[in-house]
Amino acid sequence: MSLRQRLKNLPVGHKLLVALLVLLAAVLLVANLAFISAAYWISRQSVAPQAMHTLGALFATEELSAAAMASRGSANALLQRLESYAPLRAARLYDPQGQPFAELQRGDPLELPERLEDFKRWHGQEFRANLMVELPQPQGPPAHLLLVATSELPDAFYTGTLTASLGILVVCLLLWVVVAGQIRNLITRPIRDLERLSRQVTHDEDYSLRARPRNHDEIGHLADAFNTMLSRMEARESQLKRARDDAQAAFDHARGLAEETRNSNRKLELEVQVRSKIERKLTGFQNYLNSIIDSMPSALIALDEQLYVTQWNQEASALSGTRLDDALNQPVFLAFEPLKPFLQQIRRTAERHTVEKIERVTWLRDGEPHHYALTFYPLMGSGGRGVVIRIDDITERIRMEEIMVQSEKMLSVGGLAAGMAHEINNPLGAILHNAQNIRRRLSPALDRNREAAEQTGVQLDAVNEYLNQRQIPQLLDGIQQAGARATKIVTHMLSFSRMSNRQLAECQISTLIDQAIEIAGNDFDLAEGFDFRAIRIERDFDPRIDRVPCIGNELEQVLLNLFKNAAQAIHQRADRGQGRIVIRTRLAPPWVEIEVEDNGGGMPEHVRKRIFEPFFTTKEVGQGTGLGLSVSYFIITNNHKGQMQVQSRPGQGTAFTLRLPLGAPTDAECPPTIE
Repeated sequence: MSLRQRLKNLPVGHKLLVALLVLLAAVLLVANLAFISAAYWISRQSVAPQAMHTLGALFATEELSAAAMASRGSANALLQRLESYAPLRAARLYDPQGQPFAELQRGDPLELPERLEDFKRWHGQEFRANLMVELPQPQGPPAHLLLVATSELPDAFYTGTLTASLGILVVCLLLWVVVAGQIRNLITRPIRDLERLSRQVTHDEDYSLRARPRNHDEIGHLADAFNTMLSRMEARESQLKRARDDAQAAFDHARGLAEETRNSNRKLELEVQVRSKIERKLTGFQNYLNSIIDSMPSALIALDEQLYVTQWNQEASALSGTRLDDALNQPVFLAFEPLKPFLQQIRRTAERHTVEKIERVTWLRDGEPHHYALTFYPLMGSGGRGVVIRIDDITERIRMEEIMVQSEKMLSVGGLAAGMAHEINNPLGAILHNAQNIRRRLSPALDRNREAAEQTGVQLDAVNEYLNQRQIPQLLDGIQQAGARATKIVTHMLSFSRMSNRQLAECQISTLIDQAIEIAGNDFDLAEGFDFRAIRIERDFDPRIDRVPCIGNELEQVLLNLFKNAAQAIHQRADRGQGRIVIRTRLAPPWVEIEVEDNGGGMPEHVRKRIFEPFFTTKEVGQGTGLGLSVSYFIITNNHKGQMQVQSRPGQGTAFTLRLPLGAPTDAECPPTIE
């Protein structure tokens, strides 16, 4: 236990005695220190300096000054006379030039100024009493004497002071003993009596005891207050006894009520537990339903009768850009502004409880047009009435429907093409054959032609001259070119109508693309009004793609068709800057993608939707048949079981994407391409 804690635990009388003792010791100590300090200050400031001035005045006489500077021996003898002066610590005699001449040291040697001019600096740092005395000389400058004295008091002073202090201490202790007895009688004893009485009351619980008042001081008032408290406690005790009897009766009655209450509480606890379980299940079920609703790919919105939002899933937030917290308890036309044109149908659903459907609407999402189907269901139940709005993204479905329509068109056109090809082939063959025979029978190089001309009396050269003037050979050339073009169309129709029975083989895609580019540069040259070789070709091939299962000649035909269309689109654009065609290959399992992108004029949406339809073309009459892209689409989707897509916007170019499956190839080799 610390000293402070011990002092706190002392009785009040002991605390007063300790405080008095400490006060007496402190007063005595402070008085002695003040007395010694005053004596030391008087000795330092008055006694020692006065004695040094007296000695200095004696040495400053002409006789002693002259004798002191006569020789070093006389100077030392003169300084030895100062040993009788007890406070003196050191003395040094300086000659007229300021050099040390004689010196006296008592006790431990002191550091004195070596030269007279060092006195000022030394004097500022020295704490002892010192004096510099000027010694006049008969001739020349004066000499100087430095005296240093101590300010210490004599031992007798300290002995006397200590003896007086001890005497005073003894007197103070006697006085303290007398005061302690009075404190014990006046303070400690009444407090102990009051403490003893309080312990007896506590032990015996006898509130009839009373304290005997002694004086009219604070302790006497405390005894009166204690007696008053005992009186009140005695009265309170009697009241408590009466109340205890009443409480016992009430307790017995309350015990019966408590038992009944305990049984009721058990029943309530069981009901609360059952209700809590039901609430937890309902909360879990609600969270489960919310998770299901949020996981739905369709946007789901629930409205009350006033068309305020009460349910809003994540797809609705993604589609509208409105968060759940911002949408709840808001009018639907504010939370989802694109639904504002359909407020009439929504109100009709809420009022008539009928299902309303909007088959197709188109909204922009991430800058791209998307198609949606809207369905409005009436909501009826105990929680109130309202409307449930379901918004389904049917963009992929419409795209698949377009592909199915495209496939149906291709199948129907395939059957039509097969019949037309057989019907047209024979007349075309006769036309081409007869046109060739007319040219042969007009040629003067054949002997039979000359013989027939001689028999009829006709000059064959004159006939040819006439025909040339009438441009008959040019007409025959036109007939032959038209027939050849019709034959080419029929050939495309036949290849379009027949299922390819060739097997897939692994082909080097990069090599096949390079060959198609080379063929395009040779075939298209200036015949179509533009130079394909002037177009910048950029290749971006995926190094992971090596050999891909395909039919080499057919895939090369598709690429040639895409290159030709790209070159024509670049040639027809308004901006005559350098054309550019980018060919990319990408590995996107389970597909290998080939993309052909140009910087031509692009095409509008209504043209893009019909680009794969047979006989659909935007070129002038005689410039195209409309079968190139439809045949290419048939080759990729039917013969290769792949996909073919196009992306285009006016002024931003066109990009065709071919997707070939990474299927297992046969053992057949890739057939050589025809250059």
